[in-house]
Parts: sequence; C-alpha cells; structure tokens
Amino acid sequence: MSIFFDSIDIEYILENESIIRRWIIEVIENKQFRVGEINYIFCSDEYIYKINKKFLGHDYTTDVITFDYSKKNIISGDILISIPTVSLNAEFYKVPFFHELLRVIIHGVLHLMGYKDSTEEEKSLMRSAEDLALLFFETNFR
Repeated sequence: MSIFFDSIDIEYILENESIIRRWIIEVIENKQFRVGEINYIFCSDEYIYKINKKFLGHDYTTDVITFDYSKKNIISGDILISIPTVSLNAEFYKVPFFHELLRVIIHGVLHLMGYKDSTEEEKSLMRSAEDLALLFFETNFR
C-alpha cells in the first residue's frame, strides 16, 4: 500500500502530504477498495499535453490524466496533474488553489474506482463523489 507524490518538468512540492495521503486512503477504503500503488505526478501544461496526445489522442492540455492499473478491488495507477491548469481552473471557478488541487487529486482516484465522466450523467455522479470526498476532507482532515 503506497501513495507517492512527485513532480516532473515542473518544481512543485505538495504541502500537507501525509494528511492528503491519509485522506485518499480513507476515501478508497470507505468505498470498500484497497490501496495498491498510486503515483501522483505533478507536471507542466506542456508535459501533460504531450502525454494526452501520445496516449489518448487528444490534442489539448487538461488538468488530470489517470492511467489505471487496478486489479479487482486493489486501486493502483498513475495520476498526472497539471499544476498550471489547476491554478487556472481555481481562478475560473473562484475557489482556492488548494481546493481545486484536492478536487483533481480525488478525481483521479475516483477514476481508478470506476467512475467515468464521458456523459452528463457520469459527470454528475463524478462531481457528487468529488464533493462528498472534499466535504470529508474539510470535516476530518483540516
């Protein structure tokens, strides 16, 4: 059981790493899954754009990309997060950067647990799960 945070192509150090790690683990376990190995990689827009184009065929940048290596109920994967895009999204939605970062951190985990966001219905379910996880963070980890 391991959750790692690293950066590539950008200098970013996650604050409150141990608290965030505990939160992620509890969200996963509360949904009856187990933690395998999850690697968070904080990166630049340029880096995530290249990965998005190469592996997903998308010709644009994004805030988060999840590569799922989960087996049965053991959650594992690589989650790439573009720090500049998270910052822009925080400004756009008028929320603190840390709040938006937590949202994309848990968004990646929710993908690993089977949540999708292709249709409007899936997006709504994903957003509800994100909101619930963020509320859980605010009430138990602040």
